[in-house]
Amino acid sequence: MCIGLPMRTLEAWSGQALVEGRGRVETIDTRLVGDCAAGDWLLVFQGAARERLDAERAAEIDAALDLLEAGLSGDVLGAGADPGFALPSAMSADQLAALTGAARGAAAAPHMIQGDQP
Repeated sequence: MCIGLPMRTLEAWSGQALVEGRGRVETIDTRLVGDCAAGDWLLVFQGAARERLDAERAAEIDAALDLLEAGLSGDVLGAGADPGFALPSAMSADQLAALTGAARGAAAAPHMIQGDQP
């Protein structure tokens, strides 16, 4: 399983940044996301920033990772906590289409057979 970590930029220079998050500090490659500044939130995977995040989205990802860690460690109460945001499994088709950036009709079209009703 591949999991990106939300990390906050401490310092940045050409193509690299010093970031912290989830109990670690590391130097990462930022060439995929462009120039960064102290305070920027990044989604980091295998030593490279893959996506820019806002603070709210970084907190959502942290909450989801906390739930995952609780479940893996056997913490039943922690694993059952409210993540504080809607999981895709609880979203409507319109919400999923908005999340993925697809139009509602476009999201439904590939699996529909001519004559089916949406």
